[in-house]
Amino acid sequence: MTAAPTIGVFALQGDVREHLRVLTELGVEAIAVRRVAELDACAGLVIPGGESTTMAKLARTFDLFEPIRQRIKEGMPAFGTCAGMIMLADRIEDGTRDQETLGGLDITVRRNAFGRQVDSFEGDLDVVGLDAPVHAIFIRAPWVESVGDSVEVLARVEEGPAAGRIVAVRQGSLMATSFHPEVGGDSRVHRLFVDLVTEER
Repeated sequence: MTAAPTIGVFALQGDVREHLRVLTELGVEAIAVRRVAELDACAGLVIPGGESTTMAKLARTFDLFEPIRQRIKEGMPAFGTCAGMIMLADRIEDGTRDQETLGGLDITVRRNAFGRQVDSFEGDLDVVGLDAPVHAIFIRAPWVESVGDSVEVLARVEEGPAAGRIVAVRQGSLMATSFHPEVGGDSRVHRLFVDLVTEER
């Protein structure tokens, strides 16, 4: 039996502890990533919810931005939730003028889409690869405006003012959700990512 992969959580800003807890419960070695040495130990990386512009600036300040971007280019699996989705997107609508992203996902994300239009809300979503709906919690969340040809849509909002909006995607070794799967006690979305990391090793 192979040892469980080490999965890092970008830990300079955002809801880090919750992701570390879920990953640990799934049996992986979960570590907080604040330095390049910690990133180097990881087979995959979770980029949590938080504030995407602050995250990018802190990643620059702590000399993590380019190393993470390079690891993603080299194929390291990464999973972004809420602000993490924005960080992995190649394009942003409603971003700040100087906003940077790590990129990798061929998607256009609208920042604070739910925050401006329908506020924070909860709802059940069918997610590709899971046999029962996920209860999804959206907090000032982005949504995906458009996806490139190689991006698989994993979930859409099913009802209400945002019905049809894309809220979960996968492209190769990268995954992202608009919602917060680390909240609410359902670890199945994280399990999809752990399986992806394990496949890529």
